[in-house]
Amino acid sequence: MKPTTDDHARSPATDPVRLDGSLGEGGGQVLRSALALSCLTGRALELTHIRAGRRKPGLMRQHLTCVRAAARASGALVRGDELGSEALVFEPAGRYAVTGRFDIGTAGATSLVLQTVLYPLLFADGVSALELTGGTHVLAAPTFTFLTTSFLPLVKRMGADVHVEIERAGYYPAGGGHIRVAIEPLTAPLAPLDLDTTATDKGMYAVATTSKIDQRVGGRELRQLAALLPIGKNQLFDRRDRDSVGPGNVLSVDVPLEDGRVEHFTACGRRGVPSEKVAADLAHEVRAFRAAGVAVGEHLADQLLLPLALAGGGSFTTTTPSLHTRTNAEVIGHFLDVSFEYEELGPDRVRVRVEGTPLVPMPGG
Repeated sequence: MKPTTDDHARSPATDPVRLDGSLGEGGGQVLRSALALSCLTGRALELTHIRAGRRKPGLMRQHLTCVRAAARASGALVRGDELGSEALVFEPAGRYAVTGRFDIGTAGATSLVLQTVLYPLLFADGVSALELTGGTHVLAAPTFTFLTTSFLPLVKRMGADVHVEIERAGYYPAGGGHIRVAIEPLTAPLAPLDLDTTATDKGMYAVATTSKIDQRVGGRELRQLAALLPIGKNQLFDRRDRDSVGPGNVLSVDVPLEDGRVEHFTACGRRGVPSEKVAADLAHEVRAFRAAGVAVGEHLADQLLLPLALAGGGSFTTTTPSLHTRTNAEVIGHFLDVSFEYEELGPDRVRVRVEGTPLVPMPGG
């Protein structure tokens, strides 16, 4: 089938980028990607209708923390940075290393704050050291374990030097998680990636983590997973987290791939949802990934678009790109001279190709 391509031409660098936050899926990813790209390109951002597609639109605490961290990384002048704001003006002045602590104050995802400033700090003028507090394993966001297992290994393969460690996990609704991050500035452009391997038939394992709830929850989840996925009993791990400040439950499955990578899948338990359903929903996601025969899952696909655009190219096979992924590609295209091509290879199997011009680190970075 003929590939489809989204092409975006970059406007003069002096022009502000005006974005409507209701674009595509209308969520926080529009804000986060736009902030990162504004920092990287030096182009002012004027964003309206922030998170218009959400039940509670506007800036929540997590998003406000993203804005303030990005402002630190760019010396930006900011207007509209307050809770509930649905419009923001962000005028960056440079790319600067950051040392400091950012406390979300809720169970908002620390991973999303990190992903907002990761690339600006990789292209900054020195070493950055961050402490982030909030949620580390929460719904609708990459967990800390996803970062260390699936996402950061690929960013490191591209040439980034990023170290993360977790002091304490944080679950919804209490939060209280604490992570540390060290980011070295790049000395050369990010290297492109081409990913086309598939899952292996062996080596999957699952972990159920519970904190301050009935530990039998984890056992029920693992038994359900074992009934639905080819995971041996010796590859099921029931873990108790005694250090977090609040209750929580996370179920994960790690799927090894032929190139040595691991695709990490996660589901968060929540009040009123049976353990067996949490496990069944996660098993369905894992089965769909394995059946598609692709290199990258839905969520990782979304997160690879920006680093590949900054590298000037790359490709990967994935399941049918989500609206979230296509929205992210559209935001990136407003800032960078880049194209995204989607080639259908079969049922729920697509090759995504990225082509553009690599961003060069500043001298001495």
